[in-house]
Amino acid sequence: MTKKVAISSDLNIVEKYMKELNDVNTSDIMSPKLSQSKSYLKILGILYFIEDTNLSNIIKRIIKTFYIFDGIILAFQPCIIKASLKLNIAVVWVDIWNSQNSTKAKLLINRCLNIE
Repeated sequence: MTKKVAISSDLNIVEKYMKELNDVNTSDIMSPKLSQSKSYLKILGILYFIEDTNLSNIIKRIIKTFYIFDGIILAFQPCIIKASLKLNIAVVWVDIWNSQNSTKAKLLINRCLNIE
């Protein structure tokens, strides 16, 4: 127990110690992780595709494949609405698991991505 904020190298020390204990089955030990929070991001300027297309699946595939989303894990399904009846633009909200200091979300703010 400590009053200092944990860093990943501290977690590695704890994991190594736990795996060296004689009375513990190493396959039962989960890798320790720093606590996380959810961050809510709003994505603007995405075309609202034709009705037969599942935009939610497209958004999830983009997050898995584009480099700017490396290490990003969705907390929930994306929430998608059409911005206006007259416009063909969607607004997407995504909830991501984030570090306590929001480093993952900060890397995505004001970033541009072209989707073909």
